[in-house]
Amino acid sequence: MAEEKKFPMTAEGLEKLKNELNDLIMNQRPAITSRIQEARSFGDLSENSEYQSAKDEQAFVEGRIKQLQQMIQFAEVIDSTKVSSKVVTLGKKVTFNEVPDGEDESYVIVGSAESDPLSGKISNDSPIGKSLIDHKVGDQVEIPLPNNASMTVKIKKVEKNS
Repeated sequence: MAEEKKFPMTAEGLEKLKNELNDLIMNQRPAITSRIQEARSFGDLSENSEYQSAKDEQAFVEGRIKQLQQMIQFAEVIDSTKVSSKVVTLGKKVTFNEVPDGEDESYVIVGSAESDPLSGKISNDSPIGKSLIDHKVGDQVEIPLPNNASMTVKIKKVEKNS
C-alpha cells in the first residue's frame, strides 16, 4: 500500500480544519439536503435550476469534507518550541529583507493547508517558505523566482508566532 501524504501544520491550523469540518457536517450539509428536498417539490428536475444548483453545492461540500478528513487524519502537528528559537521552522514568524536594501517583511511559516499570504501566513511548500526553513538569524538565503531568477534575503529575526 502506498504511503499516505503527511500534512504538516501548526496546532492552530489543525484546530481550524476541525472547526471547518464540523461546520460542513453539522450546518452546511443539512442545509443543502433541505434545499434539495425543497427543489424536488417544484417538479420536473431536468429544468429545475434550484435543484441543479443545490446538487452542485452538495458535490462541492462532500468533496471538501473528504479532503478535510484526509488532511486531519494525516496531519503532522509541528511543535516549533522543540527547535532552537533562532531556527526557521513551521509555526515560526520570520522577518527578513531583500539584500542589499529591501524593506523588512515578516511571515509566519505554516503548512500548505493553512496558508494565507494576505494574512502573512506562507506555506512551507512555497518558494520563500521552502528556502527559509532550517536557516537562522543572520543567514543570507537565495530564493528562486520565476524565469530562473532569484533574490537574496537576509534573515533578521525568528520568533515564536504569537
